[in-house]
Amino acid sequence: MEKTKLLTIAVIGLLLLNLGTLGFLILKGKDHRLPHEGGRPEPKEVIINKLHFDAQQQENYAELIKWHRGEITRLDDSIRSAKNELYTQLNQAEVNVKTKDSLILLLNSYQKQVEETHFKHFEDIKKLCHQDQMENFKELTQELSRIFAPKPRRPRHD
Repeated sequence: MEKTKLLTIAVIGLLLLNLGTLGFLILKGKDHRLPHEGGRPEPKEVIINKLHFDAQQQENYAELIKWHRGEITRLDDSIRSAKNELYTQLNQAEVNVKTKDSLILLLNSYQKQVEETHFKHFEDIKKLCHQDQMENFKELTQELSRIFAPKPRRPRHD
């Protein structure tokens, strides 16, 4: 009888533990937004939380994001167009080296503009910070490469 009683208590305990875990996950899911793709929070949320932006700063930050996204989208479109033109050179019987080189230089220029746009964006974010937030901003700059690292991709089978 002793073993049966112990087994019954263990099964009931595990059942309660499972129900508690499920309840926690369900309740947590209702109270919190899901993290950004890949299980990582959105960079916007990381920056707002890390710098402890107030409501006005968050509003101003939203405007900066709108400008930044617009610029990056424009540059990405230009890069895509230049790459398409570059790779159509492969359809020629003989690649025009001058055209190829000028398109690669153009791509380099666009990439430089992308990096300059990112840098300006963070300069603008820094301007939003109050003096007491500057130490947090310095810490943030140490984490930027991690925050904005490309999301892990699934292996492709080309």
